[in-house]
Amino acid sequence: MRRTNRHTTLALAALTLLLAGCGTETGSQGSDTDTVSPSPPSASTSPSCTPVSELDAADRGSTVCLAVGDTVRVSLDGTKSRPWKPVTVEGSGLEATNSGIVLLPGDANAAYKAVSAGTVRLSSSRPLCATDTGRVSCKGIQEWLVTVLVK
Repeated sequence: MRRTNRHTTLALAALTLLLAGCGTETGSQGSDTDTVSPSPPSASTSPSCTPVSELDAADRGSTVCLAVGDTVRVSLDGTKSRPWKPVTVEGSGLEATNSGIVLLPGDANAAYKAVSAGTVRLSSSRPLCATDTGRVSCKGIQEWLVTVLVK
């Protein structure tokens, strides 16, 4: 699922739950007191930490959350002339797991299971410009970095 679809789906689900809660009242008729139930806890632990199960190039620079036992898949679509380097892991809390088969040259795929609380930095990079032989190229690098908080 694309990032925009995921956010749209979450927004619609939140709106539906909000509207379902409006107009419901507890208590008996003719009573002057209303009973108010407390709001459920927020699904997100902080505004800057988003729970996810899939990451791609658009998630660059973000901070995401996983619970112990969750799995996250990384899929970076590259090309033969601009390949992504394998995803590297710095920190503790994630363990590599089977990510499937990489079918296209230049792609970097990885999967990790959250095994303990901690902070992990996932990163990769690729050439900013194509590196075809006999052509003008640049020395720029496109970096990809995501911080994963395991709780």
